[in-house]
Amino acid sequence: MRFVRHRTDQGPSLAVLNDEDVLIDLPIGLDLPTLLATEGRLHEVAENALKSAERALPMAEADLMAPLDPPTIRDFSTFPEHIAGIARNVDPGAGIPATFWEIPTFYFSNPYATIGPYDDVAVPPGCQKFDFELEVAAVVGGAGRDLTVDEAAEHIAGFVVINDFSARDLQFHEMQLQLGPAKGKDSATALGAVFVTADDLAHRRSGTSFDLSMEVRVNGELVGADRLDSMAWSFPALAAYASRGTWIRPGDLLGSGTCEGGCLAELWGRHGMESYPPLRPGDEVTTSVELLGGTRNRVVVGVEPHPVAPGR
Repeated sequence: MRFVRHRTDQGPSLAVLNDEDVLIDLPIGLDLPTLLATEGRLHEVAENALKSAERALPMAEADLMAPLDPPTIRDFSTFPEHIAGIARNVDPGAGIPATFWEIPTFYFSNPYATIGPYDDVAVPPGCQKFDFELEVAAVVGGAGRDLTVDEAAEHIAGFVVINDFSARDLQFHEMQLQLGPAKGKDSATALGAVFVTADDLAHRRSGTSFDLSMEVRVNGELVGADRLDSMAWSFPALAAYASRGTWIRPGDLLGSGTCEGGCLAELWGRHGMESYPPLRPGDEVTTSVELLGGTRNRVVVGVEPHPVAPGR
C-alpha cells in the first residue's frame, strides 16, 4: 500500500492512494507512527477507507506534506563508492576505510528539520557550500530492542525517499573536532511524498536491498544516478544495529546514506570543486527513486547568522 499526507481545512490528513493515484482520506487525527504501533492496524484502517472512499482527491490536486513526522532520524552510510568519493576531499589517494565494512555507522539527524517533498529550503546561516544527498529511509513499524537481523526485518514497515540537505563548509569545519556532523546537517531533510509499505517492494528484492533506480537532478540536469541494491548493508542490518542496547520505535527513520553520485561533495572529491557549483538560491533539486517517488525542492535565501563570541 501507498500513503501520503496532505493539508486540509481540518489540519493534516493521512490518506491511502488507490490504483489511480487518488487520495482516500483516513479518519482525521491519525498518523503513521500511531497506526504502525499496532501490528496490522495501518492496513486495516486503509482497507476500510478504500471500501468507503468517502473523501477522495486526485494526488495532483493535493497539497502534499511529508508523510510522517519521524520521532528520530538515524542516517547511516551504506554505499561504498560514495564513501570513497567523499574521502578524496581530504586525501586524493584515499580509499574506503576498513571500518566501513565492520559496522553500519550512523549519526542522528534533526527530526525538527523535516520538510515536505515540495517545500522551499533555505540556505543555512553562514553556509557557502550547500549540498543535497539522495537516500532512501526505512520506516520502523513495531518497537524493538536488541534485535537480530532476522527479527529486525519484521520491524521495517516501509520506505520513503530522503533528500538530506547539507551545509558542507559548516560540516567540514565542525568535524575537525572528530565528532559527528551537527550544524552541517541541521537545516532541512526533505521526505518524499509517498510512504510505500514493505510488502509492495517484495517483488524487487535484490541482494542487500531492492533493484530500484535512483536519480538526482539540479535544474533539470542529471547529476547522479545509482541503484538501491548497491548498498553494502541491508535495511534489517541497519535496524538490528540501531536497536543494540536501545529501542527503535514506530516512525523512526533509518536512512540508507547517500548513493553513489548522490551529492555534490562526492563529486568534488572525485573531480574537484570546480566540477559542480554549490547550490544557490533559485536552484531546484529533484530526486526520484523507482516505485517510491521523490522530492522537488527550490533553494531560497536564508538568514545571516548571529555572531557567537569565541570560547575562553
